[in-house]
Formats: sequence, C-alpha cells, structure tokens
Amino acid sequence: MENRNTYAVLTAALFALSFSYLINVKWETQLSNFINTVHFSAAATTPTHKKNTIQVALLLDTSGSMSGLIEQAKSQLWQILNTLANTEKENEETKLEIALYQYGSPTYGKSARQIRQLSGFTSDMDLISKKLFALGTSGGEEYCGEVITTSIKELEWGKDDSNFKMIYIAGNEPFTQGPINYAEACQLAKKQDITVNTIFCGTYQEGVQTMWKQGAQLADGEYMNIDHNQTTVYIETPYDKKINELNQKLNETYIPYGDTGKAKKENQTKQDANAFGYSSANAADRAYFKSSKKYKADSWDLVDAYKDVGTISEDIEIKTLPDSLQTLTVKELEIKIKTISVQRTNIQNEIQSLNSKRLIHIEKNSKESAKGNNLKKSIENSVQKQGKKKGYKIKN
Repeated sequence: MENRNTYAVLTAALFALSFSYLINVKWETQLSNFINTVHFSAAATTPTHKKNTIQVALLLDTSGSMSGLIEQAKSQLWQILNTLANTEKENEETKLEIALYQYGSPTYGKSARQIRQLSGFTSDMDLISKKLFALGTSGGEEYCGEVITTSIKELEWGKDDSNFKMIYIAGNEPFTQGPINYAEACQLAKKQDITVNTIFCGTYQEGVQTMWKQGAQLADGEYMNIDHNQTTVYIETPYDKKINELNQKLNETYIPYGDTGKAKKENQTKQDANAFGYSSANAADRAYFKSSKKYKADSWDLVDAYKDVGTISEDIEIKTLPDSLQTLTVKELEIKIKTISVQRTNIQNEIQSLNSKRLIHIEKNSKESAKGNNLKKSIENSVQKQGKKKGYKIKN
C-alpha cells in the first residue's frame, strides 16, 4: 500500500513538472511568437480585378540628348500626379497606378533592346519619384515599337471597361526604329483599349515626319511636341511655407511596420527633400499630393493599413514597429492608431484648404506663355481630352 502511495505521489509530481514545462516554455514561446507576428493581411494583397483605375505607363528616352526630358519629368512629377489625382469619375472612387520604363540607354538596357522596367504598376508614388531621381542618360538606340510592346506585355493592365489606360512615350529619334514595327505595337495597344500618346522632343513638323504623330493616331492618342530643354517655372506663393510646415507634421503621423517599413519611411523624407531641391513651390505640390486619397502607404504604414482592414490581425512582427509601440497591447495600439489617423486627416484637410488659396494666387500671377509646351502641359491636356471618352474629368 505504501509503495502504491509513493508511486502515485511520484506520478503526480512528474505530471505537474511536465505541465509546468508546457506552460512556461512551449506555450509561452508559441504565445510570444503569435504576439510578435501581428499584421494586416489585406495590406500585402494586390487585387487582381481592377476597376475605375487610372493606369499610366511612362516610357522615357534616356539616350544622351534627353537630359532635359528627364529633368522635366523630375521637376514636374508632382504637378503631373496632382492632375491625375484630381481626375475622377462622377460619384465613383478611382485608383491611380503609374509604371515607369526607360529606353535608349545601353548602360541599363534589357539585352540588345536597351529597355528597362523601372517599376511596374504601383500606387507608391514615392517609389516612382525615387526611380526618376536615380535616372541618368547615355547614348543608345531608341526602339519605340519595342518599348511599347514590352510595356503592354509585361504590365498588369486592368481588363474592366471602367479603367482609363494610357501610355506616354517621349523621345526624339524616328518612331520607326527597332525590330518591332511601331504600327503593330500601336495597334496592339488599341486592341487592349490602351491609348498611346506620343511626345516628340523637338519641332512639331519633325515629329510628324518621323512618324510620332502617326503612332499616336493609330492608337487613338494625342501627338504633342515639347521643348524638352525648357526650364520648369515655379510660382512661389505666401502659402508654400505653411504647407511645407504641415507636411513635416504629416510625416510624423506615419508609423512604419514590416521588413520595408523603415526604408519606406526614410524614402518618404528623401523624396520630400528631392522635391524641395527644386523649390518650396514644388515641395508644396508634393505635400498637396500627400494630402490626397491617391497617396498610398498601406504596405508600410500602420495607419493606412489599419484604415484599409479595420482591424489588427496576425502576422506583422511587433519588433519592426517603433520602440514606443512595441510594449502596447493590441487594444492600446488600436486606440493609438485611431488617434493618429484623426490627426492626419486634420492636417491633410488644412493642406488642401491652403492649396486652394495657393492655386488662386498662382493663376493670378502666372506668366507662363500660352504657346509654350512642356511635359506637364502635354499630359494634362491629353488627360482632359481623353478622359471625357471614358467618363473621367479633372476636378477644378
């Protein structure tokens, strides 16, 4: 009997030790792993069915003589994006995606064709800015038909009739160069409801003679010529300083998360600096875009990600959050996010209000020649004209 009691005591003790181990070691480790992997699953998901989406592929000639074109693209980027951000369908929410290609540069070219995709379609405009500012020029061969065809085949173009799909190709060599016939490339675009707009860097007549106009006509696009060496003129306003100060406060509302969060947050600041490098007016243009719904950061910003999903679910590593947030409970984190979201909305509304006054000031003081043409004007005019056919219009 005594042996049985002793056995029972030993068995109970062993069971208790085993249970304690499970609780304190294995379960604690699993619970810790779960807590440290909270994430927003929807933020990393790209919808396959695109609807009411403005898709613009920019194909830029980066051969040796095109430094002026690249400079215009950099210096006018936020004005161009603001035009596209303000292009809407009546009573319907729209999305904006930009893709970027360079062609005519042997330094980075794709095999013998000298074509390189810098970015597929993305709503991350900080990324587009980063790619643009990294561009240089070098001598090469400009194959328009090839780069148009490549962009059509490589990019994820929306299939829905509600989408507004455009290619802008800019350069200064004959449109006929290269192994792929430009007419076939443009007709391929038309079959997929993609408009090809051609921007010739030179005189109007030379562009006609080198088939840039013909290329646009084949794909229901606009032919435009620009002075690619024209310097961008900015009009400073009394509102720029305040807008840029608000932009700094706006940046403070972004909470990086995930593997790329910190780098994306740093790039946000870097692209602010790139914009400001041209002028405070250009920086204000960027700040205005950041106040719009088209500025997307849900892939790396906790506030935008929470806004999209509406709840915190599994899989983000807590250790990737700022130190001050790593000790918060899920409930405390949600309260923090909601508070910051309200602050962000208030700042964005204030920027938009000031920008309305800013635009009135610019209109009154603009001395830009009505005859002059540049990259921004070309894109703005063609979007306004072609958008009507698809039910889109630029808001005032």
